Amino acid sequence: QALARASAPATGDAPAVTPSCDDGDDPTPAQMEGPYFKPNSPRRSSLIESGTIGTRLTVSGYVFGLGCQPIPNVLLDFWQADTNGGYDNSGYRLRGHQYTDATGAYRLTTIVPGLYPGRTRHIHVKVQAPNRPVLTTQLYFPNEPRNSTDALFDPALLMAVRAVDGGREASFDFVLA
Repeated sequence: QALARASAPATGDAPAVTPSCDDGDDPTPAQMEGPYFKPNSPRRSSLIESGTIGTRLTVSGYVFGLGCQPIPNVLLDFWQADTNGGYDNSGYRLRGHQYTDATGAYRLTTIVPGLYPGRTRHIHVKVQAPNRPVLTTQLYFPNEPRNSTDALFDPALLMAVRAVDGGREASFDFVLA
């Protein structure tokens, strides 16, 4: 798991100081982009639009460098399947980008993606610190039956997920080389 901090702040609370970090963390592994990426996604922190159905999911975390320093103004571009396993290839449903804040934090509101043939549940993301190369990867859900049969699944990309009233909360920290 690429979690660089020892513990998550309470929901909605900003950390008082830089979160503790394990200096031994490896960079977040890259994964293939897949066939469904579209450039020029809208800037937004919620991918939920009117009519979006599915289990609500909030994903939050930080982007760190190898020295455990949080990185502000990192571009995160997310895209995913809908609850039925389909991607919007004509518009920008369940697609969007945002930037980390001054503490390196991000927060995405979306839904749990559906399944489609050959894949386990996942969320695609491109992560780019200012003037740095793009990391393209995918985030995965723990305890999914298809994790063991998806050839792309990487346990280092598992989010920490918990059930909350009305949905799920997940956390994942990216570590950039």
